[in-house]
Amino acid sequence: MSGTLFDLGAPRPVPTPPVRPRPLVIGLDVATGASGVAGDGWTDHVRCTASSTHARLQYQLDGLASFYRNAEYVVIEGAAYSKNNNGADSLAGLRWMVRQDLWKRRIPYVVITPSKRITYATGTTVHKDPDGLRVKGPALKAMVRAAVKERYGIHTEGPCQFDEADAYVLLAMGLHHLGHPLAEVPEKNARGLAGCDWSGFDKAVAR
Repeated sequence: MSGTLFDLGAPRPVPTPPVRPRPLVIGLDVATGASGVAGDGWTDHVRCTASSTHARLQYQLDGLASFYRNAEYVVIEGAAYSKNNNGADSLAGLRWMVRQDLWKRRIPYVVITPSKRITYATGTTVHKDPDGLRVKGPALKAMVRAAVKERYGIHTEGPCQFDEADAYVLLAMGLHHLGHPLAEVPEKNARGLAGCDWSGFDKAVAR
């Protein structure tokens, strides 16, 4: 016979599975006065100076929704439970308003504590500067902002610079968990992802 039942020539290349495009994730540092917002490669904010609590809440909700309405996932900063949050009723209420709106829109979200965000940004759980000195408040915020500039090339400016930098870290955490890290992150920083409740994200991915 001149032929064979099977073609014994060069093996056919195995097709590689298509690479899933980076999902649209939005990071939110929610506040009643100025909220930071971030997406891949950009930051922004929603700022309100209205004296009425109701007006501020509605302004923030409407403004934030204009950024996340088409998002596939949203990462929100939660409360710092180690602090005394008495008198923060309006902030807690706004956070739940945003979460309720995301639920209505069927947009998966995760809530990240400030300590986890700081660890992911700076690599430390006790918030020390490069000289080993304990830092907090404005100095800590400046460290996070500097880390965002150094790692991602995002330089936030203006009165909401720290809020925007925080939001960008939240965005980066969400994308990292989804398998699309924005940059290489040291293991000491990546520890910030552990202990977060990613169940909402994971259920959405499994659909």
